[in-house]
Formats: sequence, C-alpha cells, structure tokens
Amino acid sequence: MEIESALVAHPRVAEAAVVSKPHEIKGEAIFAFIVCKGSVSLSAAEARELAEALRQWIVQEIGSIAKPDEIRFGDNLPKTRSGKIMRRLLRSIARDEEITQDVSTLENPAILEQLKKKEY
Repeated sequence: MEIESALVAHPRVAEAAVVSKPHEIKGEAIFAFIVCKGSVSLSAAEARELAEALRQWIVQEIGSIAKPDEIRFGDNLPKTRSGKIMRRLLRSIARDEEITQDVSTLENPAILEQLKKKEY
C-alpha cells in the first residue's frame, strides 16, 4: 500500500488505512482513514485543513492519481485484539453499507460509529 506509506510519512499522521469504493466515473475512488499523532481531537475546520494538506502531500509524494477522494479521521482504526486492521469493516463504512459482519473480535467496537461520521 504505497498510499498508506506516503500518508504515514506525513508528520501529523500516526496510522493510515486506505480502501477503495465504487465511483461512477473513475470506477474506483480512494478512501483514506487517518489517525493523527497525539491525542488531541480535531475541530471540523482543522480536519478540513489537514485533509487538504494530506491530499497535497500525496500529490507531491506519489502523484495526483493517488490523491484520496475522501478522508476520515478517527482516534484509532478498527483492529482485532492482535492488532490487525479490519479492512472489510472500513470498506463497508466507505461504501455506506450496514455492517452486518461479526465485530466481536474488535479491540474497540465504538470506533466504527466515529468513523461513519463526515469525511473531508
């Protein structure tokens, strides 16, 4: 995941996960989930500003083809207790699908609701 590596290289990003979602013109759109360094929550204005900075960072590091269409910020990513990111859940969130899969193995099930909130 070259996009994830580039996102994590940004000084404000602690973790990143990237999934695709269907797009009617491009076929697939890039959807990024970001965990920022530090424990400070971002205001809506700060999140919009950081999302745009991250898009520009990706354009600079990889190229405009890899620029995320949507970015969501969270306190962490949905992971199993062993630390594996559950990308199937992130895909469901990105596609606005109801999560019907088993989430009993999640370390923090509440993160799903946080990540469903508005993207930037």
